Amino acid sequence: MSAPQVYTEATIATMHPDAEGYGLIERAALVTTGAKITWVGPMAALPAAYQSAQATSLEGRLVTPALIDCHTHIVHGGNRALEFEMRLQGASYEEVARAGGGIVSTVTSTRNTSEADLLKAALPRADALIAEGVSTIEVKSGYGLDHETELKMLRVARQLAQKRPLRISTTFLGAHAVPKGAKADSYIDEVCLPALRAAHAEGLVDMVDGFCEGIAFDVPQITRVFDAARALGLPVKLHAEQLSNIGGTQLAARYGALSADHVEYATEADARALAAAGTVAVLLPGAFYTLHETQSPPVQAFRDHAVPMALATDWNPGSSPLGSLLLAMNMGCTLFGLTPAEALAGVTRHAAQALGLSDAGTLEAGKRADLAIWDVATPAELSYGIGINPLHKRIFAGQAT
Repeated sequence: MSAPQVYTEATIATMHPDAEGYGLIERAALVTTGAKITWVGPMAALPAAYQSAQATSLEGRLVTPALIDCHTHIVHGGNRALEFEMRLQGASYEEVARAGGGIVSTVTSTRNTSEADLLKAALPRADALIAEGVSTIEVKSGYGLDHETELKMLRVARQLAQKRPLRISTTFLGAHAVPKGAKADSYIDEVCLPALRAAHAEGLVDMVDGFCEGIAFDVPQITRVFDAARALGLPVKLHAEQLSNIGGTQLAARYGALSADHVEYATEADARALAAAGTVAVLLPGAFYTLHETQSPPVQAFRDHAVPMALATDWNPGSSPLGSLLLAMNMGCTLFGLTPAEALAGVTRHAAQALGLSDAGTLEAGKRADLAIWDVATPAELSYGIGINPLHKRIFAGQAT
């Protein structure tokens, strides 16, 4: 059995749901044994069993749960910098998509990129998140829109956890867009659902997602995808109410989805439905910022109905080329009005909930020893800084990385 490691002289943000705000403990200690946390509390209460264990003074630094990016598309080919120029010249997201750009242009690049080259391109993206104290990344497919490329993307996502000290949650997003020249219903039946079943049989899928929007798939079409996921025993999540309200959030709630993501056009009724279902609202300020959107998600309604709010980068080549979860925290505060405590909960405890992970996101005995140690005096500094990375050290499964 591994020897205990004791961290002392720390300020610890436990992010425990029953604690107020950050769940701060001043002059605190934390003990890890192997890959697990075995004790957290004030230094004065450190059990005698750990008094003689190897100790590391953190010299007053802040310790939080390692961060979790619960919505990304970091496996893809190419980029869409030219579309960035189009949008600056006045084209909307819908106009770009209908002109043959958007998701479909990335599909072409991803289909034409080998598995090895997709991995080579994704690793620096993963490294950028690791450098900000991220331990867990959700990675979606959805840029293949054919059987083999969807599986290829998921295989690459799995390989990221073999190449880096990372936890990867994979999401099948075959219902991301309608391929050029295809009909939505035929695509769902002939490509998306067979690819989902094949990916599940290969052990590549942790969750299933879809894009429920006027430029993608409607509620009945996503319902068929969710029914297939349910038959396979897979949890679901949904891109919902990003550009309009066509009922995606209510659909997600009916299926007990782990999360409904974007949700700018969600309503008070949608907030009530999410609360009743225990579904997390994942806010994605990178896309809001990039697309020059003006409709903000109903944060106050989510607060009023106690809907958990997560934050994520939505790192993708088109609508959110955002490679910083710390910046997403700042944007969640400045653009959506979150408090710094809500932002930190959004990339720890609530992000874990959005991925169905019960062993991460808080600092308490029995949880994974995934920690972020920061050169800051207060937790609010993590959301306050713009383009500042105060990470001192990341601990992954009990090991410094």
